[in-house]
Amino acid sequence: MKTATRTLLALSLAAAFGAFAATGMGLLFDHPAEAATAAASAPLPAAQDAPMPQATVARTPMPSLAPMLKRVLPAVVSVNTKQVVRVNTPFGDDPMFRRIFGIPQDRIARSLGSGVIVDAQRGLILTNNHVVENADEVQVTLADGRTLQAEFVGSDPDTDIALMRIPTRNLSGAALTAIPLADSDQLQIGDFVVAIGNPFGVGQTVTSGIVSAVGRNNLPGAGFQSFIQTDASINPGNSGGALVNLNGELVGINTASFNPRGSMAGNIGLGFAIPSNLARRIVDQLLHGGVVRRGTLGIDLQDVDARIARGLGLSEPRGAVITRVYPDSAGGAAGLRVGDVILAANGEPIADAEALRNFQGLQAPGARITLDLRRDGHALQVTSGLREVPKALAGDRLDPRLAGANFAELPESLRRQGLAGVLVESVTRGSRAAQNNLQGGDVVLAASSGKFNDLSGFRASFATPPQRLLLRVLRGNASGDLLMR
Repeated sequence: MKTATRTLLALSLAAAFGAFAATGMGLLFDHPAEAATAAASAPLPAAQDAPMPQATVARTPMPSLAPMLKRVLPAVVSVNTKQVVRVNTPFGDDPMFRRIFGIPQDRIARSLGSGVIVDAQRGLILTNNHVVENADEVQVTLADGRTLQAEFVGSDPDTDIALMRIPTRNLSGAALTAIPLADSDQLQIGDFVVAIGNPFGVGQTVTSGIVSAVGRNNLPGAGFQSFIQTDASINPGNSGGALVNLNGELVGINTASFNPRGSMAGNIGLGFAIPSNLARRIVDQLLHGGVVRRGTLGIDLQDVDARIARGLGLSEPRGAVITRVYPDSAGGAAGLRVGDVILAANGEPIADAEALRNFQGLQAPGARITLDLRRDGHALQVTSGLREVPKALAGDRLDPRLAGANFAELPESLRRQGLAGVLVESVTRGSRAAQNNLQGGDVVLAASSGKFNDLSGFRASFATPPQRLLLRVLRGNASGDLLMR
């Protein structure tokens, strides 16, 4: 009898807890986190907003993401790329050896990813740059199975964003559906989010979680960063897919998962997405000019270590100290000086020189920023504009010995691997630079012209051309010195 009583009591408590949990979850989903407000966008078709029957358990309504997902899923696509890759052999291009051993000249490399339709009328699709980079052909498969050829519009490798276009006329089947973009600046830690994509090529998949952090900018190997971190599962193939809030608005583009054992080891709850506001700014520039322009202060920086902190009277080794202000730069016009320590930019703490470089890389030319400084032991606030970062520089503008070479900024992903310098973007065959053995793809780490960290510094180092021009060059995994004659 006592056993029966205890069993009945346990069942009663379980039922009460189940009703409490269902009611609590219902309240939670009836009042979703205020993750964002929708940006101006065409409303979704009314037919797709039709209410769905609500799931019930023992006649108790249960919360469900299904009504929101019914609107959103048609806007998330699978991206299939094809690239022709040259097959190298120990025998070079000898056709006889290729015929004997059956070695083809080329092979087809294929990859899978995801994408998000952000403009249904124009057929615009956002994805990651690494999904479509170097692809010779890109096909997009819609949620209903239709496959369309995609046209490449533009990309920005330093933020890993690419824009594609698919045809919108004479489409058989239903019209395209787009996801409205939210204001990702309104995201808060703890907001609920849903990740949608095509992980491992298994088909459209939905995972859910919360926002674990915002403004993440310390991932190794990535470019300019201000990631949303989430514990919603993001696996290989999810790249380029949608991260949405509970209103069905796009808050981010899924881009990476972090796992010390490698991405194929599976998800461990550390996923990252590019904020929708950053993606919107990149898309606007790609649609109006085809290239992404960035702003810079025109200064060189150094980390504030313990020794520098003591010398400058700082309480902790934090911030970026200015080591050079370039002539005619935005920072010079704003009154920045060598020895100033930048501690914050637009209220965002600056931990080191890399953090300030990342901050600048996410700003457009002409943007106004407010810097919190320490100068001669005193706190100071300075407002400055930003001027455009030069995209490339012809070698003959620097020195006749570099004629035929074009120099560019290092990709930000290489900088995050610890490299500093400039990239040799291309070298004209037969030019003076080519005769001096300079090759496209080389990284110039140092030069006898003077110290530099980037393209602006490289140009400034040639203010007084050296008599003997020596370049320290990284080619592949080996470095060496080249004498420019």
